[in-house]
Amino acid sequence: MANYTAADIKALRERTGAGMMDVKKALDEANGDADKAMDLIRIKGLKGATKREGRSTAEGLVAARIVDGTVGVMIEVNCETDFVAKSAKFIELSETVLGAAVSSAAADVDALLETDVNGKKLSELVTEEGAILGEKIVVRRIARVEGKTVDAYLHKTSKDLPAQVGVLFAVDGAGNGPSEAAHDIAVHTAAFAPKFLTRDEVPADTVENERRIADETARAEGKPEAALTKIVEGRLTGFFKEIVLVDQPFAKDAKKTVAQVLEEAGTKATGFARFRVGA
Repeated sequence: MANYTAADIKALRERTGAGMMDVKKALDEANGDADKAMDLIRIKGLKGATKREGRSTAEGLVAARIVDGTVGVMIEVNCETDFVAKSAKFIELSETVLGAAVSSAAADVDALLETDVNGKKLSELVTEEGAILGEKIVVRRIARVEGKTVDAYLHKTSKDLPAQVGVLFAVDGAGNGPSEAAHDIAVHTAAFAPKFLTRDEVPADTVENERRIADETARAEGKPEAALTKIVEGRLTGFFKEIVLVDQPFAKDAKKTVAQVLEEAGTKATGFARFRVGA
């Protein structure tokens, strides 16, 4: 007869995020001792770490934190399944990763993984926690955005999962106006997924390729030669409106661009970052 109850199984699953059968096997082997079972799950997971290397990590979460209202830090941590993505263990690990990202001021993932967390490299901690969870865990991205005012917005694409989309948005002004505008545009950015802040940031070869496509398309449509320049530039403007944040029609009022909304708030955009899990 088993030396544990259904409540013990549930409690250990919540502690580890491991599957039900793995938890039951560990409790069987540990004669119902939860702490020993926890160790068994961890050991088994570490032994299987190399087998998980090639697995896909398309699930996970985005987390962000604002420091002193002027610095935003955001991370994306990936796992294999949505079951683990919403587990308390994975969310707790992601908060540890975010804390390390904030305290270390790491500029990239490699530097972040070298950060010391309670006497241990973050990379080692991630591997160990992945062993307990039984999945490959990856710290995929980190972003750091600074400005006089920085806003963070996290969006859930499913109510059952943690945030899948995250945005940091910075402006060069402070106070209620710039702060409210920063938040509204952070929300806008989550929905409209711009790739660049201004036109100047778009690579020249990308612009030239888009101009070439617009020209060839117009000619194929039989547009008059005299009108080609105007047509091409018009289509290029439309292209910029899709990928450049300040050129986009504002989500709350499409008659205004994001740049106009910022101007009305007495501020300008200085930087942004947008993550979507797996994208």
